[in-house]
This record gives sequence, structure tokens and C-alpha cells, in this order.
Amino acid sequence: MCANIAIMRLLILGGTLFVGRHLAEAAFERGHAVTLFHRGRTNPAVAPQARHVFGDRERDLERLAGERFDWVLDTSGYVPRVVRSAVEAITAERWCFVSSISAYSSLSGPVTEATPLREPEWEREDVDALYGELKVACERVVLDAYGDRALVLRPALVVGPHDPTARFSYWPLRIARGGDVLAPGDAARLVQFVDARDLAEWTLGLLEANTGGRLNAASEPVTMGTLLDACVRVAGTNARLHWVSDDFLRAERVGEWQELPLWLVDPEWGGMMDVHPARVPARPLDDTIRDVLAAEPARADNPGAHVGRAGLSPEREAQLLGKLRERLA
Repeated sequence: MCANIAIMRLLILGGTLFVGRHLAEAAFERGHAVTLFHRGRTNPAVAPQARHVFGDRERDLERLAGERFDWVLDTSGYVPRVVRSAVEAITAERWCFVSSISAYSSLSGPVTEATPLREPEWEREDVDALYGELKVACERVVLDAYGDRALVLRPALVVGPHDPTARFSYWPLRIARGGDVLAPGDAARLVQFVDARDLAEWTLGLLEANTGGRLNAASEPVTMGTLLDACVRVAGTNARLHWVSDDFLRAERVGEWQELPLWLVDPEWGGMMDVHPARVPARPLDDTIRDVLAAEPARADNPGAHVGRAGLSPEREAQLLGKLRERLA
């Protein structure tokens, strides 16, 4: 840690799953005093150097009574009622809320911080159906309480080791298995994301500077071809990419984004890969791919390990490639 940066007392609400995990590890490496408040159900051994306070944020916040923090990092706030209870119960100088670009009302074109937000939903707590609306409502709770001492971050797709969704890691893991790989659409299409570790380092720099405001968080985009070629190079397998047209995939009713990660052709969602400004410095793409593979060796070796996460099943991919061969025969 730089000698001219004061040690901060940080409280991370969550901190053991993905984004919070990387924030906790990076904060400790930078010399800060880190407290994690979580239920102890997901990766409780993460960041063993940090102080762990176990509890449910809906009913156990009194366990933090009498403490004061320089910053609270809320990585697990999805419902405004729950965020409000934390804001009221915890004493802090400043508050950082991790929101999402899903907070924007339109993702059909380039997304900037001037893009209008969704209309908040305060009564319904259906996170699956109203994720973006609820994030906006949570943002407003924090901003109302902390004003210019609040920092709201709206990340693009967050990727890297320990991602529970596989919306990026599907590709390194699939290519590591080798063989014929279905590659979607145009190899020159841009895809955009941010490595969780880059996001963590950038965020901590903002906290150390006591930065407030509402900021998008994304790194520079790359082409889909660049990404998949890098996966082949890093995995070092006999993977063979077969680029399949958008029209074919649509005709076969392949699902965008979730069934076939990073493939987006619906113009209503183009902004997911067009987030500005791309201000988060990115590590080399090969490093992200290599670390994803190192973090999930069992999934790389098991063709069925994608179940419950994003990505084509091996059977579905083989079926689609078979149909493509028949059409080309």
C-alpha cells in the first residue's frame, strides 16, 4: 500500500461470493481494515485475514452497533427496503452501492451516465422480473441518505474467476474441452465486460480518494473473435471454432445471452455491449481466461458441469453443429 494513502475501515455487505470476494481480497492487499458482514453460507473461508461478522442483513445488523466505518461497500443490495434498513442501522462516513447498467431505461443504444434510468418499483420485490427497477430504487435510498458522500457504480458484465453465472467463463471452459466449438455470429462483433479484479482495484482507488457520484464501470470492448482466439491459445487444446450465422441461430431458436453467452443480436439490448466511458483499466485478456480456467478445473474437465449456469449443453451444441453440416452438405 502507498504510504500516502490512509488505512480505511471498510465494511463489505456480502464479500464472499464474487464481486465482494474480489473487493475484500484487494482491500486487504492494499492494507485496509476489512470487515465482512455475511451469513456464512457461501465460501465462508474467503479472505481469512479479514474480520467476519456473521448474520442476515434483514435481521442481524445490530451486531454492528457501536461501530463506525469509513466506507460501506454494498455488493448484495437488491431490494430498497433491505438497503434502507442497512443505511439506517450502520454508521459510516461514506457509502458505495454496487448497482448495474440494468438500471438504465433503454439498452438499445450506447449507454452513458446521461441515459435515463428506469422508473423505480417500491412495492414489488420481484428481483428476477424487476432487477433494474429495484436497483434504481436502492440507489435512491443511498443517495437520499448520503448525498455527495455516496458512490453508485453501474458495472457492465462482470467476469473473472469464481463467477457463479458463467456468462463469460462458459467460453474458456468450453474451449478447454476441445473439439468442435460453435462460435456465434460475426467474429468482428464487439463484446464488453470488466474483470471483477480490475473492478475491485478501480473501486478501491475511488474510495481512497473519497470519490462520490454515479459512474459506469466497464473496460474497453474486444471482438468476439479476439476473445475466442485467446481462449483457444490459452487453453492449448484442439478446439476448432465453427462460426455460425445469426440467421441460423435465430432459426434454431437459440437463446441470446443466457443459452449462448455474449451473443446479443436483439437491437433492444445492444447497449449491454456498448457502455461508456470504458474507464476501468483492464488486465491482459489472456490473464482473465487463464485464471478462470485455474479457478474451475473440474468444470473444464466435465462436459455436463454447465448445468444450472449459462451456456449451451454439449447435446444442444452437437445438435446445432450437426444441422449446420447437413445444410452445408
